[in-house]
Amino acid sequence: MPFPDDLLSIDDLSAEQLLQVLDVADRLKADRGERLAADSDLAHGALRGRTVALLFEKPSTRTRVSFQVAVTELGGQPLPLSSAELQLGRGETVADTGAVLSRYVHAIVVRTFAQQRLEELADGASIPVVNALTDLEHPCQAVADLQTFREAHGDFHGRALAYVGDGNNVAHSLLLAGAKVGLSVRVGHPEGHAPDAGIVTRARQLAADTGATIEVTTDPVAAVAGADAVYTDVWASMGQEAEAAERAARFVPYRVTEQLLAHAATDAVFLHCLPAHRGEEVTAEVIDGPASRVFDQAENRLHAQKALLAGLLA
Repeated sequence: MPFPDDLLSIDDLSAEQLLQVLDVADRLKADRGERLAADSDLAHGALRGRTVALLFEKPSTRTRVSFQVAVTELGGQPLPLSSAELQLGRGETVADTGAVLSRYVHAIVVRTFAQQRLEELADGASIPVVNALTDLEHPCQAVADLQTFREAHGDFHGRALAYVGDGNNVAHSLLLAGAKVGLSVRVGHPEGHAPDAGIVTRARQLAADTGATIEVTTDPVAAVAGADAVYTDVWASMGQEAEAAERAARFVPYRVTEQLLAHAATDAVFLHCLPAHRGEEVTAEVIDGPASRVFDQAENRLHAQKALLAGLLA
């Protein structure tokens, strides 16, 4: 089944394609040590001779490094760029930047602000464009999250993931991705911080085909009850620093503590997309405790993105 031209939303992948990406990511992870030892150019060959532009308009650690290593290990050449270095920062339209980059490179990975900005770039580009984060979605993170969940529990059907906190881009992609693979997703959020209503509606449409359920509540205990994974994110993301104090007061009941985690299944895992603020959205006892899989989750960004790039550029 051919992959979509771009990955602007996790919804661009069918359920079959998403499961295929997860299977490939698992194989790439298992093979990585042997490949690195046997192949001096670190390449699996999927991107041999190809260049991938990494356009970052927001600071990043995991996304930037994992994509740069992913392209290198697939045999390609990563080309890191910032908007300050391009005409994009001096008035060139986003679509024109996409058109020009398409004449030089073979794919564009973009970490930016508004989803519309990403879509304008993709409209101008004639090569695959990958959403490495927008204010609306974080699809590559969601693939790594599913990979980590499946490593812990083996399957998705009959399982539930609870996301507690801001109904943000991470929650949006989790809702869509979970619904596609049959994983029920519950979002527990403070008043005024619900996930996008359109995303929730779309997730429920997808869930109707897989037997998953999608629930949104302001009760964190109800969200977590019996869940197989408990997930949270920072209370104020990049660009929301001015709201940090107001959010901190409102989000306290949604902090993932040992007491809240105790409402989940006995073998529940804790997930966080990082960076984490210990003592704010999660206690140190949870994120550094035995249920935490956050560093496996961070590592899986590499394997998930390699699988996505290999599929998109096949």
